[in-house]
Amino acid sequence: MSREPVTDHIEKNPVETNPDVNADQAEVDPAGLEAITAERDRLAAENAELQDRFLRFQAEFQNFRKRADKDRLEYSEYASMEAVRTLLPIIDDFERALQTETADRTYAQGMELIRQRLFETLKKLGLEPMIVQGEPFDPHIHHAVEMVETEDAPDHTVLAEYQRGYNFKGRLLRPAMVKVAVEPKRD
Repeated sequence: MSREPVTDHIEKNPVETNPDVNADQAEVDPAGLEAITAERDRLAAENAELQDRFLRFQAEFQNFRKRADKDRLEYSEYASMEAVRTLLPIIDDFERALQTETADRTYAQGMELIRQRLFETLKKLGLEPMIVQGEPFDPHIHHAVEMVETEDAPDHTVLAEYQRGYNFKGRLLRPAMVKVAVEPKRD
């Protein structure tokens, strides 16, 4: 059994092992160096572009996440808005009932307590009644039911409120139905 020398497995210098490669070619070819440099620059530019795209996608995702969180918060914050809107006619009915004269004071006090309790509960949820009498008419928050020519009040001023308007957490829930003053026509 013959043993090969250990030195046979050690890689030899390419110039020594390949007779086609002479010592002059073992040095780096300037054209090859330019090609390697160009390839490196191309890969660096591609890497920079991919890094930029990654950062843009990451920023877009963060913006999406913030927008989704804001939408979710807004939805949950105003989810009870429709439920409160359906209860407004009940409050209106209580107010009309309390304006009616009754001989039974205990009954009227009970109605007022129920109305007050319902109203306070809705205020805790975010219901805000509008104060409109004497304010300038604003078609965004007022619904003009009647316009009255008068010199007793400035033009386009709310004279009376027929149905109370409400905001819910800063948003218009129902416009107020109002009577508005207008300047008398001059002949």
